[in-house]
Parts: sequence; C-alpha cells; structure tokens
Amino acid sequence: MPEHNRFRSVRTTLTAGTGVLALGAALTACGGSSAADSGKPSTEVTVYSADGLHSEAGDGFYDKVFKDFTAQTGVKVNYVEGGSGEMVQRLAREKPHTRADLIVTLPPFIQQADSKGLLTAYRPAGSEQVGAADKDASGAWTSIVNNYLCFIYNTKALPQPPKTWDDLLAGTYKNKLQYSTPGVAGDGTAVLIKAVHDFGGQGPAMDYLKRLQANNVGPSASTGQLAAKVDKGELLVANGDVQMNYADMASMPNQGIFFPAAAGGRPTTFALPYAAGLVRNGPHQDAGRKLLDFLLSKDVQREVSSVGGGFAARTDVTATDPHAAELKKIMAGVDVFTPDWKDIDAHLPAYVDAWKSATGS
Repeated sequence: MPEHNRFRSVRTTLTAGTGVLALGAALTACGGSSAADSGKPSTEVTVYSADGLHSEAGDGFYDKVFKDFTAQTGVKVNYVEGGSGEMVQRLAREKPHTRADLIVTLPPFIQQADSKGLLTAYRPAGSEQVGAADKDASGAWTSIVNNYLCFIYNTKALPQPPKTWDDLLAGTYKNKLQYSTPGVAGDGTAVLIKAVHDFGGQGPAMDYLKRLQANNVGPSASTGQLAAKVDKGELLVANGDVQMNYADMASMPNQGIFFPAAAGGRPTTFALPYAAGLVRNGPHQDAGRKLLDFLLSKDVQREVSSVGGGFAARTDVTATDPHAAELKKIMAGVDVFTPDWKDIDAHLPAYVDAWKSATGS
C-alpha cells in the first residue's frame, strides 16, 4: 500500500490526566462565569473526545476542522482527549459543575453517556443524512466520522495476515500478540463484541479468549500504543481501527490491516464511529450546537477521508480522493454486522467481568 504523505500518526499516546490540549484557550474554570450564564454569544466551546482524530503534528482532522470553525465563527475550541471510557467517567464526575459542551466517543461509551443522563437531545443540521444505525433515534448522539474495528499485523515478518481467529492461537504469536483492554479502551471493547458475534455467544467467545491468553502480552489501556509496537516488530498482531491504522501508515509503513474470521466463515467487522453528543447543562450549548452542525456540514464531511483517513458519516457525501478509494479496497469482502448497542450498554459490565474471569486479567 503506498505511503499516505498527508498523514502522520493520528492516534496520540496519552495517559489519564495528561490528555488536555488547548486549541485557542484554556478550559473555563470550574464555577466561573460563562456565555450561557450571561446570555452573551459564546466565544469558546469545549470538546471532550476519544483519541484518534487529533495529531500531535497539528495536521489531523480535528486540527484542521477546529481551526476552520474558529476562522468562520470566532469561537475558540478547547480540546480534551482521552480514552472513550475515561471521557465519560470524567463527564460524570463533573456533572455538578459541567465543563464540556460536546463529547465524542466510540460505542458503547456514547450510549453509556446517554444512559447516565449526561447528554441532551440535539439533531444537528445534516444528521438526517446519517444512517439510522449511526445515530440515536431520540437525537442524543450522531456519528461525525465513521470507522471500523480491525486488526493489524507486521508485514515484514508475516507475508500474509492471519485469516482466522484460530490462526492466532499458533505458537508463532506467543508474546507477540496484544489487544487493548475491554471496558477501558473503545477498540478493546470492540474486540470483545466481535468475538461474541463471531463465536455465536458469550460462552464460546470467552472459551476462545481464555485460550488466546497464552499468546497475549497483557493488558493495554491504549490501542494507539500497539500500532508502533507492531510497526517495529515488537508485536506481530494487535487490534486497532481502520481510521487510526490507515492514517498511521505514513509514519508506520510496516503494518497491514486485516479482519479475522471464524473458522469456515468470512471476515467480519462492525462500524465503530466517532459519535458526538451535546452535553447536558454544558456552559456553551449554543456554540456546541454550532460546532456539531459544522462537523456534519458537507464541506467538512468531504474532508473526513482526505484529512482524517476515515469514512464520511453522511450517506450523501461521496469522497473521490485517493484515500477514499484505498479505504474502500480495505473494506472489500468484509461482512459488516450491526451490534445492538443498547443491549451491549446494558450488559457491558457482565461481558467485561466474564472476560476478566476467563483471562485472569
């Protein structure tokens, strides 16, 4: 696959408590006055987001879009980044004095934010063009960038990727395989969901993951850290997502994308979109609505593949750039299923507990 010179590594490596990146202004102090309090037009908006769309080099999707938004509206964007679960937990802790205006996470954590009463319904302009599976029927959240679960392998060490889940049990992968932690990382939680789907239920999936543990290096709170390890050959296989790993290939050329299949089956995946919701009682809700509208505008959606390495959320936007064509090739021949996200949200603690019990994690 050719290098993608417009991309640098998009997924940043941040630990809890270090993921604060101010784009234009520092966070509003807790309990301080705000535009919402005064009734004046807001001059800032705060976004809590899962990592993946910002680049440390400053040339990621968020970097360009937030700069363009500020240029057009005069509203500065304060950006706080971390894992999907971490961002929801932070929002819940701050509920008495809400600081964020928008939250962007991967499923099932956006559903978790909704179930905790942290979101308020808003259907941004353009959301009518987002597929039903990629938005909440009541307007609590809407996908802004589509994405899919994937796995990655080191292309120098492995001429061909593993084809099935069973292939990953081979001794070749002992201490050379790692996936991020379910219940902590959005992509790690996605591995659990895919396994339950592919093996036909929780029991068979946990039996398999128990066997896979013999090859697994151990837990990882960050999926992004695994990509660099695969590129260097420290790992042969890890989990990821298409947007992140495709964008990484410019700086990490030794990784390839694959989708493991159940024995005798076809490769599968499911949509793992960056989904945005308006935060209940956010201090700058007018600005939050404006930013959501902007993120779903046709002009911005056309840049999702060319700038961010992802897939447009709007179904009426067809990107024609070379990256969009390459992304289409990556997804060719892969069956995409749709999880029942509300059911997963309700049963996620039980799934994670079963995984911990099966793997001893």
